[in-house]
Amino acid sequence: MPIYEYRCDSCGCQKEHLQKMSDPVLTTCPECGKATYTKLLSAAGFQLKGSGWYATDFKGGSAKADNPPPCQGGSGACACAAN
Repeated sequence: MPIYEYRCDSCGCQKEHLQKMSDPVLTTCPECGKATYTKLLSAAGFQLKGSGWYATDFKGGSAKADNPPPCQGGSGACACAAN
């Protein structure tokens, strides 16, 4: 079950609530009782572990260079530019 963070606009109370995704959004503040309790947007916290596709295919892999290697032609006119 995800943990949702809420804050009351009236009293400033801020708490986390463990809720199912199908549960209704909370609107009443548990501290002051006003209907100004809103759900906050926060970053999801997860970590990829193990030897799955992320660890073998992307993690720590070499990045491709944005610039092509310099032309090795010796004649002054680059034959690579036509490609």
